[in-house]
Amino acid sequence: MTISAVLFDVDGTLVDSNFLHVDAWSRAFADMGTPVDSWRIHRAIGQDSARLLEGLVGDRDDDWITRAKDLHSRYYREQAGRLRAFEHAGDLLRELSSRGIRVVLATSAPTDELELLMDALDAEDAIHATTNADDVATAKPEPGIIEVALERAGCAPSDALFIGDSTWDMMAAARAHVRAAGVLSGGVGPSELLEAGAVSVFDDPADLLDRIDGVLSGRRSA
Repeated sequence: MTISAVLFDVDGTLVDSNFLHVDAWSRAFADMGTPVDSWRIHRAIGQDSARLLEGLVGDRDDDWITRAKDLHSRYYREQAGRLRAFEHAGDLLRELSSRGIRVVLATSAPTDELELLMDALDAEDAIHATTNADDVATAKPEPGIIEVALERAGCAPSDALFIGDSTWDMMAAARAHVRAAGVLSGGVGPSELLEAGAVSVFDDPADLLDRIDGVLSGRRSA
């Protein structure tokens, strides 16, 4: 098996941001008079925002949805100073790039949020390409963002590996016919990631880096 590109989710995979999103959504829902338990929000993180909202608060009109999204974005940006890359996340990207493997950030984050994540990663020299919310109409678990990432990597699904932290990531990769590995850094357990389609599960980017040869050879690990 030859891997020519590794596609990465970013939130919860490379950058410790999931629980900032949970807090931002929690505050947004409270402001809208519809409090939602934080554990339910966490389980919804990583999927398309329209699906997230419908799953957590049911059907709402367009004005309500727009206001909730705006509040979430505001509260998230207010916490930008707390964003930090997971240990050795940048080193992992640079190691892959040094081996001639194209690194693509396959995220549906809005452009302004992607800029914050890129600043936290501080590894732009190792990144071949990125995606963002403008690239698809519907985010994960639909496969569109991974398909765009494949196009930007210039490789076939069989030559790529996707790394993510949520069940939605694993489902999207499966639908795009891309082999996927999961990381626990987003707060989802190994059994759920494996059941959703991960072929291997690692603790975090540092663990991936420690076992990079096995990852690229396709050896299973859990």
